[in-house]
Amino acid sequence: MALTPDAMRDWCASLLATVNNPSDTSLVEYLKAIPALESLENLPSGTPVLVRGDVDAKPGDKIGKGDIRLRSMVETLQFGRQHGWKQVIFGHIGRKPEGSLAAVARRLGELLECDAPLVDDWLDENTMTVRDTLTDQIGRSEPGSVLVLDNIRRYQIERALWDATSDDLPKLSEPLARFVNELSQKVARHYVNESLSAGSLDTSSTVVPAGMERVALGQYVRQEFAGPMMRCLETQLVVFSGLKIDKLDDLEAMIGRGKIRWVFSAGSLAMALKKAAAELDGASFNLGVAEDPSHSDKPYYTPPERIEQAKRMVREGRDNGIEFVLPVDFILADGSEAETLGPGDQQLDVGPKTSELFEKKIGEFLNQQKFGGVVFHNGVFGMFEDPRFEKGTRRFVAQLRRLTEAGAEVYIGGGEGGKALEQYGQPEWVTHVFTAGGTVLNALGNKPVPYLAALKAAAQR
Repeated sequence: MALTPDAMRDWCASLLATVNNPSDTSLVEYLKAIPALESLENLPSGTPVLVRGDVDAKPGDKIGKGDIRLRSMVETLQFGRQHGWKQVIFGHIGRKPEGSLAAVARRLGELLECDAPLVDDWLDENTMTVRDTLTDQIGRSEPGSVLVLDNIRRYQIERALWDATSDDLPKLSEPLARFVNELSQKVARHYVNESLSAGSLDTSSTVVPAGMERVALGQYVRQEFAGPMMRCLETQLVVFSGLKIDKLDDLEAMIGRGKIRWVFSAGSLAMALKKAAAELDGASFNLGVAEDPSHSDKPYYTPPERIEQAKRMVREGRDNGIEFVLPVDFILADGSEAETLGPGDQQLDVGPKTSELFEKKIGEFLNQQKFGGVVFHNGVFGMFEDPRFEKGTRRFVAQLRRLTEAGAEVYIGGGEGGKALEQYGQPEWVTHVFTAGGTVLNALGNKPVPYLAALKAAAQR
């Protein structure tokens, strides 16, 4: 049954309300509500199935290089092939509309040992219709075949909800409804999400499920949420760093669960906590350019309300026995070391005294833990991609090995933390590395992962 614009408006309004507000629904409840891949095993051979794939990858010259996200999809795609589905994979690469999934399609073919042809120019966005060339190609495909639709972000409809508010929904509901109806009528009526990293309000992951007859969560994504991510909810020591100050929300939500006893921080997050701790102790601390209103358009800018939030976090954390381990020196943009910042300064890495402090405190943590504990590490300590500002991150990666060898479970939140481990360490130095940093922070924070909210709503209709 086709979706009406009114039904689409209601879907989007409910979705925005859910993902923009703290959630009382636990991760366990989401997983119980969303069907597993096996729920679709009774689909007849030859049934087309849309697969929202984790295709935002840059495959290297051979299997195993740059294709970890693609490899995460293999179990689900092989399940579909064994059941004779015609799987149509769609997703994006990067944020630029001109990006192509040609290399991704070739690597998927290598991983699956089958042809995985790329379908280019598959949507006429002027009329919001799926082109007949795609419909015909699906019809000609054999059971067990795999097609890859090229970068969906080349179409504005994929990005329709990125900055949308409830006031925008009346004008968006008609084209969104038409797009979803076109997919369900001309491509597939069944949908699988096998994209752990699809954390944005993309139409492909949060709106398309509204028009599907049946939905399911892929094998890898379900395993990641049900296994490693559940263990991260038991974190006692969190290493939280990064450039974007809004990560304070995620850290505050994690602390609010009552399990965390140690907080190690660097980057912009640490700067806010450092200033907050100083003011609570009757002192002062200058953030340099991070508190200069002329830098308010930068992600590291820390407005006064964020300092108040940080003060609340530190005050309540101290009352509950949490120790905040914060930098005591910094590497500035000119490469010099400093323990304080002036109005025009910007810190781009932690200094050697901070590294020594972090190593000492890791030892104290391990001395208190009988069974090693659970550690969650997110982000890097500075502009580590520049060799001048990599020392803090490089030095701390060795502490991850120390923690693991002492019996701790160490989880890396993906993103830059995963890159740092790859660059400075070895996979066996940690328990698990996630392939999607933003999604992990959503799951561990206080707001739901958008595609889980969408799949839950679709499954419960």
